[in-house]
Amino acid sequence: MNQFSMASKKLRAERSVWLVTGAAGFIGSHLVENLLALNQTVIGLDNLSTGHSENIDLAKQAALTRSQDANVPPHTGSLTFINGDICDLNTCIAACKNVDYVLHQAALGSVPRSIEDPIATNLSNVTGFLNLLTTSKDAGVKRFVYAASSSTYGNHPGLPKVEDIIGAPMSPYAVTKLVNELYADVFGQIYTTESVGLRYFNVFGQRQDPSGAYAAVIPKWLNAMINNEPIFINGDGDTSRDFCFIDNVVQANILAATTTNEAAVNQVYNVAAGDRISLMQLFSTLKRLLCAHLPHMYDFEPNFREFRTGDVRHSQADISKASRLLHYEPTHDFYRGISELVPWYLNNTKTSDTIF
Repeated sequence: MNQFSMASKKLRAERSVWLVTGAAGFIGSHLVENLLALNQTVIGLDNLSTGHSENIDLAKQAALTRSQDANVPPHTGSLTFINGDICDLNTCIAACKNVDYVLHQAALGSVPRSIEDPIATNLSNVTGFLNLLTTSKDAGVKRFVYAASSSTYGNHPGLPKVEDIIGAPMSPYAVTKLVNELYADVFGQIYTTESVGLRYFNVFGQRQDPSGAYAAVIPKWLNAMINNEPIFINGDGDTSRDFCFIDNVVQANILAATTTNEAAVNQVYNVAAGDRISLMQLFSTLKRLLCAHLPHMYDFEPNFREFRTGDVRHSQADISKASRLLHYEPTHDFYRGISELVPWYLNNTKTSDTIF
């Protein structure tokens, strides 16, 4: 039995109280789903500015389905949802009351969004973060786990990315995520606050929003390709990313919150698959998987345009630190994750015509 299985088994036997911020978002709703399936008491906090209340309903339904498995208790935990903003200090105070663990996912994501509106990005990602970190400390929360970002590596050219070696930030978003790590480190030194930062690398999975100007590439492309709409590659297609399936991210959060290894606390970890996929490889894979269902995909080709300001050229994580200290073991590489994801989008993407 691996570390994640043991942690899950222990959680099912010992109910704790978890605050998940950004609970109605893509990553947050998957954390809610898994915690409910583990019979935990969950408080979800979201202002629904980028998240969707539908994700909460889907998470509860999915948790119930999981709990009906013969190997887990035939019931789920409880969920209390707070429609509130982390930028409001009183909201954070109320949300952190009697909480054991915080999984902080709420933020204004997207490099382009931060370039267009750095003030809003800073308010959510820095002020909101500090509000929650402070109120977690004051409430006696056991462990504060937060979503850091691979954007922190900035312009450092080295591959794979190692936690201790970063470059200069290339966007306001990257600045805010670096500030989060600095605050968490200082709180650990001054107040002995226990925190863990998880530097996510291009997370993808079910329920990821394909709409809007700041949508991530995989859901955006899948939505467009299913509907036979054009997709665009920024640059020459050789740009590469370490795409990380959502199940790996859930595992990392649970392990970070529950580890009893003192050396693993007050650290920052890469959370990724440890591989690198180019945009052209991504396109080719999606096209191959969709061709079996959509005849129009056989002749489908991407459009190319200029590189996007603030984007790094290549990104790949060294996950050995997370493996060593947290016993993080990704269950999904890119190809397994995308193979599971495509059928979900085929069945859940709104189209003008029936797919099957």
